[in-house]
Amino acid sequence: MRKPLISIVVPVFNEEKNISPLYGALYREWYMVERSSWLYHCSRLSEGYDFEVIFVDDGSSDHSLEVIKKLSREVDNVRYVEFSRNFGKEIATTAGIHACKGDACIMMDADLQHPVDILRQFITKWREGHEVVIGVRRRSKSDSLVKKWGGEVFYRLIRVISDVPVIPQATDYRLLDRQVVDEFNALPERSRITRGLIDWLGFKRGVIYFDADERASGEASYSVYKLIKLAVTSVISLSLFPLRFAGFLGLLIMAVSLPMGVVMLVDRYSSLGYEFTGSAILANIVLFMVGIVLVCIGLLAFYIEHIYHESQGRPMYIVRNKK
Repeated sequence: MRKPLISIVVPVFNEEKNISPLYGALYREWYMVERSSWLYHCSRLSEGYDFEVIFVDDGSSDHSLEVIKKLSREVDNVRYVEFSRNFGKEIATTAGIHACKGDACIMMDADLQHPVDILRQFITKWREGHEVVIGVRRRSKSDSLVKKWGGEVFYRLIRVISDVPVIPQATDYRLLDRQVVDEFNALPERSRITRGLIDWLGFKRGVIYFDADERASGEASYSVYKLIKLAVTSVISLSLFPLRFAGFLGLLIMAVSLPMGVVMLVDRYSSLGYEFTGSAILANIVLFMVGIVLVCIGLLAFYIEHIYHESQGRPMYIVRNKK
């Protein structure tokens, strides 16, 4: 019988010094012997599974592509996708998922911050019936205080406004069953957050916690600007709350200004004793009109939301199984 194939997708951007060490770590993990403490049971991942590694070169300006091509000539289970220019990590990850042939696909970074020695745990979770296995970072040895604080604020915000469940500190280090891969490949979005789309798909999810290692070599390509852009894209792709916010704000303003206007009107003709000035009355009228405008914008937002959903072209539902 054919052994299940595990595809490992690795997006690459200027990682020439990390590619060979990463493949070496994967090879050792696949073929090394695991010994239990008292049964002395020996097992290798290679005994039950084949694996392939798909490197996606995202327009690297160093010698990453040459290293990948050399490795693919030397090793049969290494494949690669070469981009014509830099399209970004999300698109590179998507291209790797499109290219994978495995019964399951594991996504991981090229910088060795995602520990290779927990691959066995991902596969075990998958064999237990989880169709998506998510790597959740407990802590990272290389994150600055600002990045840690910013990540905490982002996840708190996204959990409140997101239309899909989001696990705090979830990473792109995750395993997808073949069915999830096929459904993911059917999604047409161009501006995409990979983990957000996977979360939207649903399916049975499992979690693996890990501590991120130090970056093996080089510097991270994600600048503060790219991280902010990623956060904004995540909010837009995972939630329509920003569109709806104007309408909610308009309703709140009207709820305050309308009773105040009634009080001003009654005071003007029945002398309640407040003696509102003309400027105060004018300000309240302007405030009420602003509320009306924002409510109208909110109504437009609902139409835009409908157009947004229709233009995405996503399937109306996902079927796990049928008879």
